[in-house]
Amino acid sequence: MEATDILRNLIKFDTYEDKENEQIINYIQKLLQQKGFKVNYKSKCLVMSIKDDCKIGFLGHTDTVQSGCDWKYNPLELTQVGNKLYGLGTCDMKGGIAGILKAVLDIDWKNLNYGIKLFFTYDEEIGFGGIKEINNLNIKIPNTMIIVEPTNNEIMAGSKGLLEFKIEFKGKSAHSSNPQKGINAIEACMSFICELKEFYNKLKLETDDRFEIPYTTMNIGKIDGGKSINIVPNSCIVYIDFRVINNKHQSTIIKEVSKLKDKYNFEYSIINNIEPFITESKNCKTTNFITEASFIKSENRYILGTGPINPHEANEYITIESLNKLVEQYKQMIMLMDEKYEK
Repeated sequence: MEATDILRNLIKFDTYEDKENEQIINYIQKLLQQKGFKVNYKSKCLVMSIKDDCKIGFLGHTDTVQSGCDWKYNPLELTQVGNKLYGLGTCDMKGGIAGILKAVLDIDWKNLNYGIKLFFTYDEEIGFGGIKEINNLNIKIPNTMIIVEPTNNEIMAGSKGLLEFKIEFKGKSAHSSNPQKGINAIEACMSFICELKEFYNKLKLETDDRFEIPYTTMNIGKIDGGKSINIVPNSCIVYIDFRVINNKHQSTIIKEVSKLKDKYNFEYSIINNIEPFITESKNCKTTNFITEASFIKSENRYILGTGPINPHEANEYITIESLNKLVEQYKQMIMLMDEKYEK
């Protein structure tokens, strides 16, 4: 069975919001059991391994985003056009899953001293529910973990952290003809944002050149406030996203928001607080986006998958060359790890 055959079967499962999670997990389980893998854990997640001593592990999520109505091809069928393979999840990240499945099916495990552990998760696209479930289990995670997100066959050895706030301002309603009787929550929000922006402009001067964008970024993603043009708004909610380069920035940002809380009369909650990580490695790049690697408690974490990188786009695709190259990269990683720990 070729990697494209495996990918074709994976694409058939509609796993948007984990709709056919059970079916895709059963397919993967059956395929691996034929090779001698055993089930370590199964729910909506699947953890399987071969041999008891595993020095390396691979992780992939089975869910996808929604396809939308602007697809040229059937999103649930693998369509080949030239060297391109179209289908929902080909890039993110069923191509990576097909790559590791093909790699482990090709290997003669009798000739290796050590095995590997494979993790298949759910709910990565919305709430990271699958990897959070894995972390709550008493399952040993190998010291080296590969996350099979799309990277265009380049090894990524780090990722920025993520800090997301929901901040809600309270005011007092009044008629716009007499606004001094009210308290304008939108104006309070605007003043807060201006002061936070001043703080951020100083913070971004601290850089880390290991990241493509070498400074912590800030994005005001959504503002929701007011009911009518002629009413002083009594509430306003703003959502703010930071992609941080180190743990110090995370704590500094939280302290700053807390300091401004009373001044601008708001309440806040932290939607996500995910630490950055970097695995020290030569000539490896880092990502600016968040993956399940950020949740894994493993000494060495790398991200490696197919390309080109076009996740969440209509007519998502990868190339046949990228998929086949990925299979060989995964095989090489497994073999090198076995040699590193040779008994």
